[in-house]
Amino acid sequence: MDYKKIKAPTTTVTQDIKRLEEGVGNVYEAAVIISKRANQIGAEMKEELNHKLEEFASYTDNLEEIFENKEQIEISRFYERLPKPTLIALQEYLEGKVYFRNPKTGYEHTQPSKGNEKE
Repeated sequence: MDYKKIKAPTTTVTQDIKRLEEGVGNVYEAAVIISKRANQIGAEMKEELNHKLEEFASYTDNLEEIFENKEQIEISRFYERLPKPTLIALQEYLEGKVYFRNPKTGYEHTQPSKGNEKE
């Protein structure tokens, strides 16, 4: 995932509840969908960050030598400035980029519809 191209806000923005429930007809289901996607994004971001920081890992037990690696600091700052996974997931949901299905009802949807309730 290319986090540089994400157009999600970096701060919390008030959302219209009716807009959130348009895709599923229930605001609670929308919250579950968004939270599960946020967990996926968060895990992906953490894995990618750990992979990048692994290059700078020191495997020697020497407490006397502590190095400040500017590249490592820049990588960490980049990830700190990114929008939080919840905001990214919310933006994806509102743009219709999230595929979801309810196994109990068999309901599947890829994009929030305009005013339509569950089929």
